[in-house]
Amino acid sequence: MGRALSSLIDNIDLEKIDINIFRGKTIDDARDYVYGGQVLAQAINAASRTVARPLVLHSLHAYLLREGDEDSPIIYEVDRIRDGRSFTTRRVVAIQHGRAIFNVSLSYQLPEEALVEHGSPMPKVVGPEDLINDEILAMELYGEARQKAWPVEYRQVDPVNPNNPEVKPANTCVWFRSNGALADDYAMHQELLAYASDYLLLQTALRPHGMHADEAALQVASLDHSLWFHRPFRVDEWLLYEIESTAAAGARAFCRGRVFNVDGDLVASTAQEGLIRNSR
Repeated sequence: MGRALSSLIDNIDLEKIDINIFRGKTIDDARDYVYGGQVLAQAINAASRTVARPLVLHSLHAYLLREGDEDSPIIYEVDRIRDGRSFTTRRVVAIQHGRAIFNVSLSYQLPEEALVEHGSPMPKVVGPEDLINDEILAMELYGEARQKAWPVEYRQVDPVNPNNPEVKPANTCVWFRSNGALADDYAMHQELLAYASDYLLLQTALRPHGMHADEAALQVASLDHSLWFHRPFRVDEWLLYEIESTAAAGARAFCRGRVFNVDGDLVASTAQEGLIRNSR
């Protein structure tokens, strides 16, 4: 396991400071803001540590309320809303400087045999072995000074050049996996998929307009994020993330995604609405 992945896992594994209260810190990944995927993964860690096994997280619905301060710790407060026989519900609020910056509702289910089972087909795209690692592309664009090692490896099927974005369809596909092998802890795999699921969602809404999220004139921010887990998976094996933006209006864009394993099984689905406006 590489140092970047080990550091990410350590950061997601929160410090318990009291019953239902946890503390986390921001991952040093060269961003000048708190990455939404990090807060989402840490919130899952806080909630899951209050839920008895074999209950498994199957869905979550989050709101990103304020921009986080990357230089300050984040406090996570867990509300044990309901403990049922088949389903258990948690609510987590992330707090900085006495104010909520994020909240999420999570639902856990006791594993059951499926009465019905189906899944959307995986799109036919180039395999990851024939694509370039996004970390290498970023290094070529920005140089070593702005780069930290990436804990997750991404390989886009049709990447956009942020320095010269072309008009492209409002959909994209990216292969991803952790940069190293992981233990057989399914909750950790869910946390890391949640971390990775924030990557490229809102950027997909900019593709048909020949724009990129790194443009200084743009303010691009996630407003909410939902995630559903359908089947077991491993993040240290290649997963294909198919993303499309179906609408943009009122300074907001809506995007949704589907995550497939290499066997073509749909293992997770995502949805996100985000803010896109002129920052000037």
